[in-house]
Amino acid sequence: MKRIGIISDTHGYWDEKYRHYFGVCDEIWHAGDIGSLEVAERLAEICPLRAVYGNIDGGDLRRMFTERLRFKCEEVDVLMTHIGGYPGNYDPRIRGQIYASPPQLFISGHSHILKVKYDKTLNLLHINPGAAGMQGWQKERTLVRLIIEGNRFADCEVITLSDRKNH
Repeated sequence: MKRIGIISDTHGYWDEKYRHYFGVCDEIWHAGDIGSLEVAERLAEICPLRAVYGNIDGGDLRRMFTERLRFKCEEVDVLMTHIGGYPGNYDPRIRGQIYASPPQLFISGHSHILKVKYDKTLNLLHINPGAAGMQGWQKERTLVRLIIEGNRFADCEVITLSDRKNH
């Protein structure tokens, strides 16, 4: 069993609530637009970090992380990228890979729109954790926690950190 914390679009913003909510996790997955090496390092201090770079991430983060990451967690095939779209509207940059070899869990960020949606056609779970940083138009900052046990998902939680005005 692995307890996973999923975050995206921090845009260089650090919030001690990340430590609070991810302190119980076995891994943290960041779906891009990390924004600073400091945020990546601080997340990695909490527990092991897997991440992809996003469109705003500079050279240091692009050297540290890749654009796409495919890996196994327990028995689940996971694909993570920053710009990915969602079921029914996958981004053209990733669509071919998803249809040719669908993962069981697809994670993306970029839109700042929280979305947990099952793709019945491809039999995959899509998660976009929304945006955890202060940049962008989103009204609320969000994270997701999830348990992966074998090939099953459990206890998917959406955590609202705060709205952008009252952080």
